[in-house]
Amino acid sequence: MGMDVYGKNAKTEKGEYFRNNVWWWRPLASFIEDTYDVAANCEDWHSNSGFGLDEEDSYELGTLLQRDVDNGVVSAYEKKYNEYIASLPLNDCNYCDGTGVRTDEVGVEMGMPTKELDSTIAVVVGRTHGTCNACRGLGRNESFEASYPFTTENVMEFASFLKDSGGFSIC
Repeated sequence: MGMDVYGKNAKTEKGEYFRNNVWWWRPLASFIEDTYDVAANCEDWHSNSGFGLDEEDSYELGTLLQRDVDNGVVSAYEKKYNEYIASLPLNDCNYCDGTGVRTDEVGVEMGMPTKELDSTIAVVVGRTHGTCNACRGLGRNESFEASYPFTTENVMEFASFLKDSGGFSIC
């Protein structure tokens, strides 16, 4: 699923359309909601139900985002966000129950209990065979939150879209 954001009265081609899949959109929308008062004029940033901003608010938000890209606020946020993601504890893998070897019906059908491990993982886990397609045989996975990236580049692209969109709708 993704968020397709359409310009209402695009001034240029870059103001016609912006898209993020849900993984990229959530952190972008949350940053905007938490940082800029004008964001409150959009009824729901996390829905693709057609909500958005009018031309004036869209241009204002694009200008504010570009300002904060230029002055380092966005890159500082990106750094802090990525440090937070990196600090999250690993979780036991749900597919192998944290053992590193998937022995359920699917795992057995795929030959995972006897499959040879990659040598770099074998050194870490202390065995040469038995793996899990979800955790690569480690028994642990990154937090689900790590699936949601945030980058300054994505903010820059959205700011550019906003300034030329003539207002927008999230569909």
